[in-house]
Amino acid sequence: MDMSSNPNPVVKIRDLKPGMNGVNVVVRVLETHGVRSIRTRSGDRTIGEYVVGDETGRVKLVAWGSKAASLAANDVVEIRGAWVSVYRGEVQLNIGRSSNIERLEDEAVAPEEEIPDEHPSPPPEASTYTGFRSFSRARTFRSGRSRGGRRGRR
Repeated sequence: MDMSSNPNPVVKIRDLKPGMNGVNVVVRVLETHGVRSIRTRSGDRTIGEYVVGDETGRVKLVAWGSKAASLAANDVVEIRGAWVSVYRGEVQLNIGRSSNIERLEDEAVAPEEEIPDEHPSPPPEASTYTGFRSFSRARTFRSGRSRGGRRGRR
């Protein structure tokens, strides 16, 4: 695992926080829950759901689009370019088009029986849904004019 060309260090599962982007982890795939289609605000999407872990804990991994079927039980992988969100009160790790997966030797991560059943906790203020990605700046979609043609409120 050559980290010299990668500016982001490897993050441990216990240290995952919602809103993190460009996350790199080294994990073992503990469970696979299959690939399915879901309906999102952006339309129908394909996802694969997994539980992955390292020596600090476990987390749900959602693989989007072409990455949906990219993992198998007991794979040991380095994932680069993931992001962290909260969905239904649960912290989850996400990978998609811009994420990379590299298979590693089995010894790179603790065996399954040594991976604790600890999960990252969402912050208390987190709602049940914080979105697929967090954005660093507010996005506005209105022109700034009200329906009556006036700017702002009086």
